[in-house]
Amino acid sequence: MDAKILTTLEYPKIIDKLTSHAATTLGQARTAQLRPVTELEEVKSLLQATDEAYAADRLKGSAPFGGITDISAPLHRARIGGTLNPAELLEIASTSRGGRRVKKHIEVIHDEHPIPMLRALAEGISEHKALEDDIFACIDEQAEVMDSASPELASIRRELRNGESRIREKLESMIRSSSVQKMLQDAIITLRNDRYVIPVKQEYRSNFGGIVHDQSGSGATLFIEPEAIVAMNNKLREQRAAEQREIEKILQKLTARTAEHVDDLLVNQDLLAQLDFAFAKARLAHEMKASQPRMNDRGFLKLKRGRHPLIDKDKVVPLDVELGNQFTAIIVTGPNTGGKTVSLKTIGLLSLMAMSGLFVPAEEGSQLCVFDAIYADIGDEQSIEQSLSTFSSHLTNIIRILRSMTAKSLVLLDELGAGTDPAEGSALAIAILEHIHAKGCRIVATTHYSELKAYAYNRKGVINASMEFDIASLSPTYRLLVGVPGRSNAFAIAERLGLQKSIIDHARGEVSEEDLKVESMIASLEENRLSAESERQSAESLRKEMESLRAKYDAERLRFEEQKEKLLQKAREEAREAVAKAKREAETIIADLRKLAMEEGASVKEHKLIEARRRLDEAAPEAAGPKRGKPSGAGKPQKIGPGDEVMVYSLNQKGLVVDMHSSEATVQLGILKMKVALDDMELVKAKAPEKAQQQPKATASLKRTRDEDARMELDLRGESLEEAIMEVDRFLDESFLAGFGQVYIIHGKGTGVLRTGIQQYLRKHSHVKSFRNGNYGEGGIGVTVAELK
Repeated sequence: MDAKILTTLEYPKIIDKLTSHAATTLGQARTAQLRPVTELEEVKSLLQATDEAYAADRLKGSAPFGGITDISAPLHRARIGGTLNPAELLEIASTSRGGRRVKKHIEVIHDEHPIPMLRALAEGISEHKALEDDIFACIDEQAEVMDSASPELASIRRELRNGESRIREKLESMIRSSSVQKMLQDAIITLRNDRYVIPVKQEYRSNFGGIVHDQSGSGATLFIEPEAIVAMNNKLREQRAAEQREIEKILQKLTARTAEHVDDLLVNQDLLAQLDFAFAKARLAHEMKASQPRMNDRGFLKLKRGRHPLIDKDKVVPLDVELGNQFTAIIVTGPNTGGKTVSLKTIGLLSLMAMSGLFVPAEEGSQLCVFDAIYADIGDEQSIEQSLSTFSSHLTNIIRILRSMTAKSLVLLDELGAGTDPAEGSALAIAILEHIHAKGCRIVATTHYSELKAYAYNRKGVINASMEFDIASLSPTYRLLVGVPGRSNAFAIAERLGLQKSIIDHARGEVSEEDLKVESMIASLEENRLSAESERQSAESLRKEMESLRAKYDAERLRFEEQKEKLLQKAREEAREAVAKAKREAETIIADLRKLAMEEGASVKEHKLIEARRRLDEAAPEAAGPKRGKPSGAGKPQKIGPGDEVMVYSLNQKGLVVDMHSSEATVQLGILKMKVALDDMELVKAKAPEKAQQQPKATASLKRTRDEDARMELDLRGESLEEAIMEVDRFLDESFLAGFGQVYIIHGKGTGVLRTGIQQYLRKHSHVKSFRNGNYGEGGIGVTVAELK
C-alpha cells in the first residue's frame, strides 16, 4: 500500500492510537509496523485474533504483561559467549516469568470461553522456571548480585565488611585525638580512589605522614591516607578484586545457563509480542466502541452508521453507505463544507483498518472488502482561488492512479475536475469516471459539477449521492444521502438572507430551463425522501413498540405458565397430603372400632370394616381431576320425600331426607343435618314400606352425646388441652361441612395454655385458612376466631 495514500487517509494516526494501547515495547514495535493486508484469509485471521482478545479483555481484563521487555540483544550476546550484566539477566528472568503469567491467564480464559487462536499462541510459550529461580536467587530487584549467590562471595563480603569496620575504627580513634583534630579541616572519614582518607589542612602536610590521594579545589585541604591504615586499605582492595572475580564467575555461570535456552526465549518473545499486539487491538476497539466487520473479496462494501475514528464520537455524524452490489460508483455532489471529504475519508480509512485486522467504529453487520489497493486523490480544495499548479498536481496524481489501479481496487476522488474551466473540468471528470468505471473499480467521487448528476442518472452501475443541507438553519447536517443528487440551494439561501426578490428572479432567468427542471426534480426527490424517511421512522417506532409489547407479553405468558404450574404442583401436594391424612384418620377410626368391639364383646363384622375403608378410599380427592358436578339429566323432576336416600352433588355424599320444604329439604349426612336445595340432590333409594317392628340384634354401636345442629361457636372453658383438641377437630369438620366461613372457639384467658395449644393445632389444620384473637366485643384473647377455607 502506497505510504502517501496511508498518510492522506490519516492511517498513521490510527497506528499511533494503537501503539499507545500496547503494554510492552515488543507490542509497540509490532503495532508500529502494522500495514493493511491484501489477502482475505490473512485479514480474517487477524480479525479473529482481535475478536478473541476483545472477548478475553471483556471477561478477565487485559493479560498481565508486566515485567516483559525486549531481551533480544542480551540473548544474542549470550549465544556468542558474552557475559551478561546483572540487569540484563534480571530482565531475562522477569520476561520469562511474565510469559508464564500470560500463558496461565490465557488458559484460564479459554476454559470459560474458547479463544483457540490466542491459546495456540500461549501454548507455544515455553517455561523456564529453573532458570528464573537461579537468576532471582543470585540477583536482587536492584540488579545487584546478592551475598547468597555463592558461599565464596558471602565469605569475601563478610571479610570486606570486617576490614572496612576495622579501618573506620582506626580512623575514628585518630580524629578523636586532640593532637590530630587541630590538623583536620573536618572531623570526617571519606573515600578517594576506593581508599579511606581524612581531610588534612595544607599547612600540616609536613607534620602528617601518609599518602595524598586528592586535594580540594582551593588547595587548602589535602585528602591523606594515614600510614597506619595503608596496609589495611591494600588488603581491602585485594578483597574487592576477589569480590569482582567471584561476581564475574557467577554472571558467567548464569549467562551459560541462559545460552542453553536462547532459541526458546526468542520464540517466547515473539509470541508475547503477538499477544500484546492482539490485546492492543482489543483495547483500541473498546475505546472506539468498534465492532468486527464481515469481510469479502467481491468488492462489496456496506457501512452501518460508520463513524470517522478521529472525530469526537459525540460530534461525528454516522455514515450509511453501500457500494459494489447494484452500483459500483457513487458520485457525491453538493456545496463545500457539507462533509463530502469526511465521508470519503471515512470509507477509505475504515477499509484500511479492517484490512489491518482492526475493528471499525460501525454497527454490527457492517461489511467491508479486501481490496488489492486503495487509491485516493484528496486535497485541500476549500480555498477561493484554484491555481493551475494545483490542478496539475491533482491531475498528475490521478494519472498515476489510472496506471496502477485494477478491477479489485477502491478509488476515492475528491473534487474531481476542480481547479480549471467548468465546462472542460466537468467533461474531463466524466471521461475519467467512465474510464475507471469501465475497469470495474469501486469508485467514490465528489464534485461540484451539476453535469455529473446527469451522468450518474444515465449510466448503469453509477448512483448519485449528496450531503443533506437544512434550508431552515442554512447549515449542513453532514448526512450522506445515497440516491439523491445535491442541490446548490443558492437561490433559497439568498432569499432567506434577504436578497431582493427582483435580483433572485433575474438570476433564475439566467439559468437554463433544463437546469431548472433538474433542480425541480431534485427538490421533488428530496421532498419524497423526507416523507419516506418520516414514514420509515414512524414504522420503525411502531415495530419497536410492537416488539416491546410482544416481549412483554411473552414474559407475562411465561410467568403465568410458571405460576400456574407451581400452583398446580402445590395443589397436588396438598391433595396428596389431605388423602394421606384422611387415610391415617380412617385407619385410626377402624382400629378404635375393632378395639371397642373386642372390649364390648360385640360382633362388628370384618367385611363391614373393609367396605368402610373402601368407601373412604373412593372418597379421596383426585389431585388434578376436575371438580365433580351435577350430571347431565339430573335436573329432571323427581319425587323425594322423608326417609328417602339421596345423593347430594355439592358434597358428593349420600344422606337421608328428614324433612321436606318448598324448594329444599333437611338431609341427615352422618352426624350432621343440612338444608339442601332440591336441584342439588338425586333420589338414590326410596323409603322402604313399614313392616312389623322386629326385635333388633344386639350389636356394638357408637353414639354421640349430642346430636344437635352445627353451631358457629364452641365453648371449651374448663376442659383439658387433649379433650379440647378432639372437640375442636370435630367442631371444624362439622363447620366445614355446614359451609361456615368463620367460627368462634371460646377457651377463656386463664394461663394461656389452652389458647396456645388450640392455635398451634389450628395452624396445621387443613380446613383452617387463618385465625386471629377476638376483637373488642368478641371476647378478646379469650376467643380465637378461625376463618375456614
